[in-house]
Amino acid sequence: MQIGLIGLPYSGKTTLFQTMTGVTLDPDQLHKREARHGMVKVPDDRVERLAEIFKPHRITHATIDFVDVIGLEKGDHSSTQFTTSFMNAVKNTDALIHVVRMFQDPVLHPEGPIEPHRDVMIVETEFLLSDMGVIERRIDKVKKDIPKTGSQELKRELPVLERCLNHLESEQSLRTLALTREEAKMIRGYQLLTLKPMLVVLNLPETEIASAEKTVEDLRSRVAGRGINVDAVFGKIEMEMAQLDEEEAEAFMSDYGIKESALKRIIRAAYDLLGLQSFLTAGEEECRAWTIRKGATAVEAAGEIHTDFYQKFIRAEVVTFDDLVKYGSYAACKEHGVWRLEGKEYVVQDGDVLIIRHG
Repeated sequence: MQIGLIGLPYSGKTTLFQTMTGVTLDPDQLHKREARHGMVKVPDDRVERLAEIFKPHRITHATIDFVDVIGLEKGDHSSTQFTTSFMNAVKNTDALIHVVRMFQDPVLHPEGPIEPHRDVMIVETEFLLSDMGVIERRIDKVKKDIPKTGSQELKRELPVLERCLNHLESEQSLRTLALTREEAKMIRGYQLLTLKPMLVVLNLPETEIASAEKTVEDLRSRVAGRGINVDAVFGKIEMEMAQLDEEEAEAFMSDYGIKESALKRIIRAAYDLLGLQSFLTAGEEECRAWTIRKGATAVEAAGEIHTDFYQKFIRAEVVTFDDLVKYGSYAACKEHGVWRLEGKEYVVQDGDVLIIRHG
């Protein structure tokens, strides 16, 4: 899974990227006009707890690839421009985090005063225009090809494209358009930007920790109906906190009244945005967390582990994390009646521990 961090110049986006990924960029790297990648383990205390029981050879967490997307630049009239490299990089992501500046600084905001709603709409408008261009070109091509080919597939696609275009022309992102799974599949290959889940992260100064919740709610109310979620971080002090060991960091958060690190908050929000959850596997060889979409079946979960498990799936042995920790072993779970066998249509729940039986 790849999540892109975007933001207008001087928003603190790269600071947040370094905080979450632990990647330290030297001055030369900061001036390079290329995307930066950082792989992050998804924090999940359940993996460590299972490792205490099974004493495995290795522990493996789910991971997220965060990308610091470069390419928003100040134009000739002090306005923000979207470069081709920026747009191309954004298209390759699964979701987007838009970092919005909320702090004062000697380096002025390129658009003038601090105004989070304006910053959100600058990006939203550019993405709307980009998607309109993509869909208009596709509609023209489909209309030309239908008489030539008589394709039933193109005939089904055309009304979907036209619905999308009408929605965009009403200044609404495609995130807010109700599409069936089949309709969404038809347009997935066009990498439409307003279809991507979007989290706006307000980058607040430490002086606004106490009022952060109200600030977040204010912006949420202003972007209501746009399919955008909103959260907040305190970029400068959270970067300092990221350099500390766990005990010092907890004391630091307590002193400032921060309940949870930026990394944990943003990853949880990203999972919610993408409709994801984790299931677990545990044994003497490995304890591991796997990422799947909510609503995925046992056979789909098996496919995440190995394609052979999907193709030769027989049954899944299932026990909840809480029950496995409570009773301490698979055998004890069987004895207490909390272990069960499920077929391929079983809908996996967050925290299920699975053993896949396969041919």
